[in-house]
Amino acid sequence: MNGRRMDVWTLAATGFGLGLLPWAPGTWGSLLAIGVRVAEGPLGLAARAVIAALAVLVGVPLCAHAARRLGRPDPPQVVWDEVAALLAATLVVPFRPLPLAALFLAFRFFDILKPWPVGFLDRKLKGGLGIMADDLAAAALAAVAVAFLLWLQLLLMRRH
Repeated sequence: MNGRRMDVWTLAATGFGLGLLPWAPGTWGSLLAIGVRVAEGPLGLAARAVIAALAVLVGVPLCAHAARRLGRPDPPQVVWDEVAALLAATLVVPFRPLPLAALFLAFRFFDILKPWPVGFLDRKLKGGLGIMADDLAAAALAAVAVAFLLWLQLLLMRRH
C-alpha cells in the first residue's frame, strides 16, 4: 500500500480485510454481502433498502479513497463495490438458500465476464463511480436472471 498504514476507510473498502486475501477477492466480498443479508434476517424490506442504498452511496467516495490509497484505478483488494451491489440485488430475491446461492453465482458470472453494459461501464467510468457502476450493473443483471428463473419455476409448477 505504498508504504503507508491502512486507514479505517480503506480497511472498510477491502471488506474489512477480505479483499486482501491472496485469491478471488471479489468472491470473498460477494460472500460478505450474503453474510450481511443473513445478518439482516428479519428486517423488513424498507430497512434493508435503506442499508443497501447507504452502502451504495457510501461506496462511491469509499472506493475512490481506497483506490487513491492503494495507488491503482480499480484495485482488486477493494471489494466494497461487490458488497454494496450484491446487497442491493438481494432486495429482489427471496430469503431462501437456493435463490441467494443463484444470485451469488449469477453475480460472480456477470462480474467476471463483464457482458454489456457491465464491461462498457467498467471501461468508460473512472473513480469511485466507475468502481461501483460495473458491479451495480452486474448485480442488476444477476437479479433479473434469478427473478426470471423463479418466474419460470412458478410457471412450470402451475402447469403440473
